Amino acid sequence: MRKTPILILLSGLALAGCMQTDGQRALAGAGAGALVADATDNNVVAGAALGALAGTYCDDAGVCTRSRRGY
Repeated sequence: MRKTPILILLSGLALAGCMQTDGQRALAGAGAGALVADATDNNVVAGAALGALAGTYCDDAGVCTRSRRGY
């Protein structure tokens, strides 16, 4: 099993947790996903796409709920 997609998603979620809007989280996740994909010699565009998705939906999954609580 390839661990790269999991690493990309986790890095996108970790970085995106400190942003306030879905757009900010998507950009942060895309950046993190692209960096991880490049570092692991994988497709950077696919890594950015996975990271952006993870960043966008991390608040819906309850991972980054700090922004909704205001602290």
